[in-house]
Amino acid sequence: MTGRGRRQPPERGAPPPPPPSPPLALPPSALPPVPPRALPCPAMARARGARGLLAAAALLGFLQASSSFEVEDSSGKICITADLTVAFSVEYKSNGQKEFAHFFLPQNATVEPQSSCGKANTSHPVLVLGFGAGHSLSLNFSEFADKYQVKELVFHYNLSDATLFHNSTTGEVKSVSHRTTIQAYMGTKYRCISPNRVNMKNVNITFSNVTLEAYVVNGTLSTNKTECAEDMVSTTAVVPTTPKQTTSQVPTTSPAPTASPPNPAVGKYNVTGPNGTCVLAYMGLQLNITYVKKDEKMGLDLLNFIPYNTTSSGTCDNTSAFLNLTFEKTRVIFRFALNTSTEKFFLQGVNVSTTLPSEAKVPKFEASNNSMSELRATVGNSYKCSAEENLQVTDKALVNVFNVQIQVFKIDGDKFGAVEECQLDENNMLIPIIVGAALAGLVLIVLIAYLIGRKRSHAGYQTI
Repeated sequence: MTGRGRRQPPERGAPPPPPPSPPLALPPSALPPVPPRALPCPAMARARGARGLLAAAALLGFLQASSSFEVEDSSGKICITADLTVAFSVEYKSNGQKEFAHFFLPQNATVEPQSSCGKANTSHPVLVLGFGAGHSLSLNFSEFADKYQVKELVFHYNLSDATLFHNSTTGEVKSVSHRTTIQAYMGTKYRCISPNRVNMKNVNITFSNVTLEAYVVNGTLSTNKTECAEDMVSTTAVVPTTPKQTTSQVPTTSPAPTASPPNPAVGKYNVTGPNGTCVLAYMGLQLNITYVKKDEKMGLDLLNFIPYNTTSSGTCDNTSAFLNLTFEKTRVIFRFALNTSTEKFFLQGVNVSTTLPSEAKVPKFEASNNSMSELRATVGNSYKCSAEENLQVTDKALVNVFNVQIQVFKIDGDKFGAVEECQLDENNMLIPIIVGAALAGLVLIVLIAYLIGRKRSHAGYQTI
């Protein structure tokens, strides 16, 4: 293939960096890219870490850089390369109470032997990264038409690891998996600077500063790239009465600087059942669809629901509830379910149907996902999240909700019950605390260094 460039191999024999201290939670979007440092590599796969920008901050453990990984075939040629930052947030039980563990993919993660370049018609490429006491993250690739994708993301985590899961009630190894929206044209590298969050049961995984390529031919890496939809937002000025925006995605060229679309307005929606209100929801709603245009290029369709032009309806019984929202030619159906053993409600499924712009190759779009476990809270309480949440319907469709507060089944007086904050909001509360502690630590280090230096300078004088 043409249009590819070979990356220079890492230096051999460099000593590996010391194991990092247990990481603290910081949002990947706040972390600057850091130049990598070469590590010793085995015959089949190599992993390279990255050093922190600021030595003092690195000593405090407040910065986390991206890490690079490679998988090679039997002849030593690269078939998968990945440079990325990954942040984990895991909910677990500690002495009967709900706790959260927040950590990054560490710099000393290793490419596991299960990683493979795949074999034609028999198996697909897979990148397996191991770290800590029995944790692993797997990226399973597949190809379709002229593209490749991370078809499935699998995360195994060991609750007996006391360094991450303090006083965990159980010591079992758990596994979660989910489809992703990561995809690129064959012969190009996937590039996404923006955070991309994957929500799974009890686990949130956020990717950022991602550059990866699979199905590399003859070990020659591509110089062309496919930008992710999140980095390809339209620069067209937003007209308040026209919430629908369309932008093109060109795989081999970088777009001009882009502006983010406005957040949708928050609307109030409810469903009334035989026993009164059974669904009460406040939220801003945005539909995000990636589609193929008539010229075979990719397009991105963003649609903000306008509350006063949105109609709501639905039904409910003792264990399930449906909220139907219709705006213009677009309809979104939320399906909620009740877990009777835990007395918690949750979003089980989302169905989407809409009409795409005229440039779309297939104007009618439909998608559904009925195996979700989102927006969970105890019956009688309300789920609340100020941060944006991305509900993945398929690899082509996302439903984004903003400033959501929702309660299902047991609602007294059409008012929300006690609030259960989402994990993302709890994470955001930690950020100013962590940053403040980091700055205080740096100030303390500077002050101590100043006092020591001043004391030594005075010690050099003698009384005459």
